[in-house]
Amino acid sequence: MRHTFIDGIVKNNMVLVLAIGLCPTLAVSTSAYNSLGMGIAVIFVLVFSNVIVSLLRNVIPKNLRIPIFIVIISTFVTMVDYSMKAYVPPLSKQLGVFVPLIVVNCGILGRAEGYAYHHPPHYSLMDGLGIGLGFTIVLFVMGTIREILGQGIWLNIPGVFPGFCVFGKAFTNSSVLLLILPPGGFLTIALLMGLFNHFRGGSK
Repeated sequence: MRHTFIDGIVKNNMVLVLAIGLCPTLAVSTSAYNSLGMGIAVIFVLVFSNVIVSLLRNVIPKNLRIPIFIVIISTFVTMVDYSMKAYVPPLSKQLGVFVPLIVVNCGILGRAEGYAYHHPPHYSLMDGLGIGLGFTIVLFVMGTIREILGQGIWLNIPGVFPGFCVFGKAFTNSSVLLLILPPGGFLTIALLMGLFNHFRGGSK
């Protein structure tokens, strides 16, 4: 199970290796706070949908599996969406439509189809936890980079890194704002992919 968990973070990382789920990654990683919120939501949905699919894998008809997977995933997404609206409405407002869109995240549906449907619950749980944590780590690192360099703040708290805050404000009208725009998201992903592949290749 340990290898299943580690593989989810490294070998099967949704963003840096499989390059899926990029739409919410680009959209919400403009701040570390938003990234953390989305990451936790994805972990919750992945873990519980994986476990339920695994528990029901022997009774789910093969020709109906995809619609059933979507119903299971959408149930947990709805739970997350309503919980956010009730307990953290500012975060829910900032994430907007990207929380409901977790339902159609190909990474989550792919784990249900490609892993949970073929493995026992304890392995499926560790797979969901690893994949979700790997996604959250990448999202949080991207949000941190883009928020500090693009806005001069971190976790929506001004003054945490005074040097970067001055840097961000000094270049408010210049190209540093590129980092909080979609092209900045692609550049940040490319940078992290390059570093990830470099160190992963070096460790083989």
